[in-house]
Amino acid sequence: MNEEYGTYLVTQEDLAEGRSTVEIVEAAIAGGVDAVQLREKHATARRRYDLGRELRRRTAAAGVDLIVNDRVDIAAAVDADGVHLGDDDLPVSVARELLEDAVVGRSVSTVEAARRAESDGADYLGVGAVFATSSKDVSEEESGIGTETVSAIADAVSVPVIGIGGITVDDAADVVAAGATGVAVISAITAADDPERATRTLAAAVASGRDRR
Repeated sequence: MNEEYGTYLVTQEDLAEGRSTVEIVEAAIAGGVDAVQLREKHATARRRYDLGRELRRRTAAAGVDLIVNDRVDIAAAVDADGVHLGDDDLPVSVARELLEDAVVGRSVSTVEAARRAESDGADYLGVGAVFATSSKDVSEEESGIGTETVSAIADAVSVPVIGIGGITVDDAADVVAAGATGVAVISAITAADDPERATRTLAAAVASGRDRR
């Protein structure tokens, strides 16, 4: 895993203003994105597989990590760099056995869950939702956990922490200053008028947050 996951794009084509996921990812790569997560929750497995193959070619050529949301089988089938898991997915330990050397990320929203995920072998943690968001379906307890919880989790574990959920260019630096390695976003890049420029601006905000730590 590239521990400098400063800017991490999570795909969601229905927020792309009529553009394709491939177009958004190409623009994000041109803007210097560090990792791309294939999400597309409402697409069929076949559609995600086909899209994963397209994204794998582009991310591999650019040296950008490709992570698949939830689906260990699709991650293996498209030779992704890793998988990102939630509460309803396979355990981290099982994914590790199936994918061997791949990156395994885990979504958490509490210090207890973060420590457990690290103990189970997660390579990084997606922490959130930091702010209220409509892009991800999260429970009330997991929505808007704030930068204080990001800081508490970052202090409690030794693996990289990636803030996610409602993060914009305006508050990304605050999330990183609180202890996150970087930020994962959907709308901040996908819905932007210029996704390439949005990625560069987001990276600058992340760098500013690191300088403040």
